[in-house]
Amino acid sequence: MLIDTHSHLNFKAFDEDRDEVIKKSLEQDVWIINASSNYKTSQLAVEIAQQYPAGVFASIGLHPINCVVDLSQLDEDRLEELDIEKYRGLSKEKGVVAIGEIGLDYWNEPKGKVKAEVFKEKQKEVFLKQLELAKELNLPVILHCRKAHRELLEELRVMNYELGKGERGVVHCFTGSWEEAQRYMELGFYLGFNGIIFKFDVDETIKKMPLEKMLLETDCPFLCPSSARCSPQGEGGQQDRNEPINIKYIAQKIAEIRGEPLEKIAEITTQNAKKLFNLS
Repeated sequence: MLIDTHSHLNFKAFDEDRDEVIKKSLEQDVWIINASSNYKTSQLAVEIAQQYPAGVFASIGLHPINCVVDLSQLDEDRLEELDIEKYRGLSKEKGVVAIGEIGLDYWNEPKGKVKAEVFKEKQKEVFLKQLELAKELNLPVILHCRKAHRELLEELRVMNYELGKGERGVVHCFTGSWEEAQRYMELGFYLGFNGIIFKFDVDETIKKMPLEKMLLETDCPFLCPSSARCSPQGEGGQQDRNEPINIKYIAQKIAEIRGEPLEKIAEITTQNAKKLFNLS
């Protein structure tokens, strides 16, 4: 058994065959947690989870690149102003196991010092409100971080995510340094790895870290592992669509890097996911 702790089957890429993809995954003993990017995808993640008696779960939240800096940016399908009460209400629905993905993303910050500062402060505001909600609800968080590990670690410190407080969540798609990995783990976080390990060199972290702090994910429909046969999507088939069943390639790569049996990687990471997200 394997658990894909970060899927996006609630995204448009799966509108035509979502049920088929989920059925195929469950038949191959792959469980799924669908992470969300805004309220619309959060609602859909919950709806999907409630259609299945076991093996499919939801995480709800507003992704940092989907929060508006000013209301002129509002986009019905993607961007939104955070309404924390709506997410608090949705969190009570059956199938919700986490808040996320939430965090900081400074990859495409606007030009100009003032605009960049407003952009970053807005993301921090939205992140902290959702982090507070997760603490209130005693739910783990799925963290997104790009070009902002220093800032994210500081915000976690400010929010009193202290050493020895137990499982807090997972840093999704981890590509930071070994030093950053250690700091997250000291704060009680797991590290999530997906197909990006075929492109980024994070072997040092994968080798050194305790297997008990590792989670596997696909981030589908994105980041298809190079060893997988992914279905062509998008105009001209230029983008390959990843799926939860490709989690096996992540597990195989991790086993190769660590020099450990695949069965051990599958068993321990599955136990980790069940423990963190309280899955049954």
